[in-house]
Amino acid sequence: MRYDVVVVGGGPAGATAAEDLARSGARVAMLDRAGRIKPCGGAIPPRLMADFDIGDEQLLTKVNTARMISPTGRKVDIPIENGFVGMVDRKDFDPFLRARAEKAGADAFEGTFLKITRADGHPRVYYREKATGETEHLDATLVIGADGAKSRVALAEVEGAEKVPLVFAYHEIIAAPPANDVYDPLRCDVVYDGAISPDFYGWVFPHGNTTSVGMGTENPDVSLKDATAALRKASGLEGCETLRKEGAPIPLRPMDRWDNGKDVVLAGDAAGVVAPSSGEGIYYAMMGGRVAATAAAACLASGRVKDLQLARKLFMGEHKMVFRVLRSMQDAYYKSDERRERFVSLCHDTDVQRLTFEAYMNKKLVRARPMAHLKIGIKNLAHLTGMVRPEHV
Repeated sequence: MRYDVVVVGGGPAGATAAEDLARSGARVAMLDRAGRIKPCGGAIPPRLMADFDIGDEQLLTKVNTARMISPTGRKVDIPIENGFVGMVDRKDFDPFLRARAEKAGADAFEGTFLKITRADGHPRVYYREKATGETEHLDATLVIGADGAKSRVALAEVEGAEKVPLVFAYHEIIAAPPANDVYDPLRCDVVYDGAISPDFYGWVFPHGNTTSVGMGTENPDVSLKDATAALRKASGLEGCETLRKEGAPIPLRPMDRWDNGKDVVLAGDAAGVVAPSSGEGIYYAMMGGRVAATAAAACLASGRVKDLQLARKLFMGEHKMVFRVLRSMQDAYYKSDERRERFVSLCHDTDVQRLTFEAYMNKKLVRARPMAHLKIGIKNLAHLTGMVRPEHV
């Protein structure tokens, strides 16, 4: 049979796309390389839970505080007012999303994507079947590439895929210690310290009975494992049992084009939709899967390949400004420890705290308080120009 859509990748983007299309009545195949767990802090906002019908039973815990830690050890605790950040483990969350797509009617296949050919004018997706090792294929009208950073679908089909900048992320899932003076099971710690990461950050994110400890960097000369070991020691977690170790590249800029102009559209990490500065990806991946499904459904209905462009247009129309602001923040503050010190000092400001979490929880810049935005802009400029000394904040 020929499927309407073959989705390559069964992470949050691919599973969401497959579920949405199957629910709309499309014939969908979902190809996933089973067994891979992406390194991820696992934070999801209430907006994701509402938009994608994720219940509390998927959460390992609900975090109520974020702690920013500067290179000199300055700590700024930011309470999450009137809400929480939910924490999931991708080991369990991704299979849940795939199972939900199957329940909606998507056919699931386990294997490794190899290539796409078009002998009869339609895409044929070849893959190595996991159980047998044999080469198999799936015929399709359209293909959604949701196979992560360094997407093989994107590299083969969409111009510019090789130019996306990457952060290399690594984390260790450890057995969580009891609450103590250093570790709080209801607090996410974000460590801005060049000794841990010269251009990104480290994290300690609680997952109930376990904890994700990791970091990311664009610098290939940095030892991810050594930096994570240093982070664990600084966080009082070096004696905790290590349960899993995972690493992977993460894209930090949306691609300029998400489709090949004929029968392929990208979603999630494959399209580069991880938030700059924060590295947040689960919500944006799932939204990327949804808009890719919308574009594919429109193309199937109309027969116009131009409708595949809807995926990027819909996503960037909603999130372009947030990504632009986060990119400028990373460019401004992640350059040196002096800048990182100033950034953490800026986080003392209640306007910054309030608007930051409103933007995180609701996934858009809040325009209701223009004076607060103006005040933040002035304070930001003061910190960047050195008019404010970090130790005086």
